[in-house]
Amino acid sequence: MHPLTPDLTQLTDADLNKKHSELTTKLTQAYRFGNSQLVYQLQMVMEDYTMEIGRRQQKLMDELTKTNKEFKGIIDIQ
Repeated sequence: MHPLTPDLTQLTDADLNKKHSELTTKLTQAYRFGNSQLVYQLQMVMEDYTMEIGRRQQKLMDELTKTNKEFKGIIDIQ
């Protein structure tokens, strides 16, 4: 976790995805300029955002599995 990453749990899904998209653009620019230190820092921040998005998606999937009968008996092959 990057020390300057804000509390991502307070963001809405739309804001989280928007910020992730902005960081992707900034990372692309950093690659173009050849700034390896900035690339490294942006990758760490993006990893935090990606993990939060994944955590929210997993939580949603768990809720769907519990409430929807169509998901009963599904085998997780991960």
